[in-house]
Amino acid sequence: MSGRKRTQVSVPEPEDQVKRGVSLRQVRSTVHDHESSDVDDVKPGTVKSQYFSKEGDPQSLGEEFFNQPCIRLAKAFLGKVLVRRSAELRGRVVETEAYLGGEDKVSHSAGGKCTERNTAMFMKPGTIYVYPIYGIYLCMNVSSQGEGAAVLLRALEPLHGLPLMKQLRIARRREGPRPLKDKELCNVPSKLCQALDIPRCFDRRDIASDPEVWLERDIQIGPQEPDLREVVSASRIGIDSHGEWAIKPLRFYLRGHHCVSVVDKQAETQTHSLVNNVISDFASSTVDICDGDTGQC
Repeated sequence: MSGRKRTQVSVPEPEDQVKRGVSLRQVRSTVHDHESSDVDDVKPGTVKSQYFSKEGDPQSLGEEFFNQPCIRLAKAFLGKVLVRRSAELRGRVVETEAYLGGEDKVSHSAGGKCTERNTAMFMKPGTIYVYPIYGIYLCMNVSSQGEGAAVLLRALEPLHGLPLMKQLRIARRREGPRPLKDKELCNVPSKLCQALDIPRCFDRRDIASDPEVWLERDIQIGPQEPDLREVVSASRIGIDSHGEWAIKPLRFYLRGHHCVSVVDKQAETQTHSLVNNVISDFASSTVDICDGDTGQC
């Protein structure tokens, strides 16, 4: 999407904002002023974001990326970079949850029920689903293949725009809490939406073509997917009362990452053993199909 041009924005340090009593509305005005600024004012020779390719195009992911089965997409999200156009806010996805649609008793679309609230889950893959929890927080999901299926973005590693992320988070916090650590900016779904200023009106928008929020490959690690050994499969969070669906390993996270919301040591051990068995079985099958005389496969 070559039309996405961005400039840097200077923002005061979060502590200074708090001292002056800056509100969420004022912080957001900084974000929105930047979004609506005239990109044609950027003069030739201005230093571009490191996330632009040599041709000036971002590494954004299109419709084909999101057109995957839910579990596969949930894993594919790991290591990708979520971008909010406002002031170059960026975070690497380190934790997701898969919600499989009608069969999934935990999903908002359980039983195949489509409502005004969950309509985005039944729209084409790559549709953003933003819903409120506890009446005050938001969670961001992206639809996948499968009727009513979607992936919850559970945690990010903040990469760029941390001062503004802190302002957005602090503006929503009670007075007097301890200072925020960087790893706490986006390490649960509601914090993620606050830090990247994801509003409810993003619901039903197409993340593959939206000018304000999109997903990119991380140019620092290239196009490769995370190693199977680094992806942990664990049970989802906060659904203990849903029987067998409460323990299904449909949460995925990068092993050892400091921004993961909840570490499951038992799941890490099981995942490690399972992957080793798969690799061992694959190696054995490879040997079996080789010619015993020539050693050629």
